[in-house]
Amino acid sequence: MTDIVTFGETMLRLSPPDYERIESTATLELRAAGAESNVAIAAHRLGAAATWFSKLPDSPLGRRVVAGLRQYGIDTDIAWSDEGRQGVYYLEYGTDPRGTNVIYDRSDAAVTTTRPADVPLDAIRDARLFYTSGITPALSSTLESTVGEVLAAAQEAGTTTAFDVNYRSKLWSPAEARDSLADLFPMVDVLVTAERDARDVLDRSGDAEEIARELAAEWDFETVIVTRGADGVLALHDGEEIRQSAFDTETVDPIGTGDAFVGGFLARRLAGEDVPTALEYGAATAALKRTIPGDMAVLTLDEVERVIESEGRNISR
Repeated sequence: MTDIVTFGETMLRLSPPDYERIESTATLELRAAGAESNVAIAAHRLGAAATWFSKLPDSPLGRRVVAGLRQYGIDTDIAWSDEGRQGVYYLEYGTDPRGTNVIYDRSDAAVTTTRPADVPLDAIRDARLFYTSGITPALSSTLESTVGEVLAAAQEAGTTTAFDVNYRSKLWSPAEARDSLADLFPMVDVLVTAERDARDVLDRSGDAEEIARELAAEWDFETVIVTRGADGVLALHDGEEIRQSAFDTETVDPIGTGDAFVGGFLARRLAGEDVPTALEYGAATAALKRTIPGDMAVLTLDEVERVIESEGRNISR
């Protein structure tokens, strides 16, 4: 049995080296990159059997995505398509005051046409946990409907469902996201949201604990996790508040930090750990990811545990 199945788009990421500009570089580094596949890889590296599902064009670019993910040990379940294209994004790193810039080229991607008939529903029903994020329903109205049907099928089968709001302003407005998520939340057991997304998208106020309690009360989530960047995370599980501070880290590449946290947390929950311990593993996984180029948390369970041991347990209830 697969522990976790994730569902979403993975793109090809093209980046100039050494803070060069896209318009002047002679070289672009190519990597596979996507929130749901990032979560699958992080979960696998921390001991979970993980499968990533998506729809890809049957083309060299689509096959490159699969090759870029399988090398990290996860399984892939792909609906291959003769229509649609492979999504790409360009990442141009910059320091202050220029900043880092992301340019998406993902219109008409094959994944946007994914319907329930394309989805391995039996594998999701048999899995212990199903995960997707708010990026997926934002990509098309077809995907918005499909995500709802898949979450409903997973929950009906007794599969735990986990969802990260993961708001992207380049995909939809806060109002559009809020309306869509309100339809999906009744089918979600574990909710993850950045504090800023809870305020800007979910229209919540108050501190992180007030936000978590309000969301849990309204939607009956089993667990609500509010991420707070350098201030760590706050979780509410079965009415109990748990705080986990962030681990010190030097940043090489911040992209994928949130996905690494989610993958680490879910993996250790699936391994039988309690919520405070799983939060600690998630925070350490996120800290290590920031030291690694690319979107993916290419690390080991031993490395994560050394981070935890080196800084001691920093959980409060």
